Amino acid sequence: MIMLDTVDFPIVFLGAIRAGVVPVPLNTLLTAEQYAYILGDCRARVLFVSEALLPVVKDIVARMPDLAHVVVSGKDAHGHAKLSDEIARESDVFATAPTHADEPAFWLYSSGSTGMPKGVRHLHSNLAATAETYAKQVLGIREDDVGLSAAKLFFAYGLGNALTFPMSVGATTVLN
Repeated sequence: MIMLDTVDFPIVFLGAIRAGVVPVPLNTLLTAEQYAYILGDCRARVLFVSEALLPVVKDIVARMPDLAHVVVSGKDAHGHAKLSDEIARESDVFATAPTHADEPAFWLYSSGSTGMPKGVRHLHSNLAATAETYAKQVLGIREDDVGLSAAKLFFAYGLGNALTFPMSVGATTVLN
């Protein structure tokens, strides 16, 4: 996932987890070569990318051996599958994949401060655990809160602040 903080990010991220697929949200400020390294490292089969970020990766997608599909979030998919069209084709009925709390739910990549970025696996139980122990017990998040996170959704802190913490109590998030 190379996606900006729009409503499409949680649709793809949470939809992938529900389907039993392991999403890998990536920093939107990386170079084409950094993306190539990470896409190869995690053996991505599908790349979801915001239209505004497609120019950064357009020249590397053809050389990624495991990458079978590119899905673009935006008005023009530039010859790739368009996320809104793919969603429109789906049924309203969907069975959640049978996963377990101790299985990987998603990966986040480190900043690469000591070399190339490293994939960090997060378990299905981690999202609920951080929402309960940090968002509720430390921050005191409530249903009537409105959140705006400076950290983007591809960062662990942003993912909590702008998605999983508010979602855990039914609060509102403003995505920028």
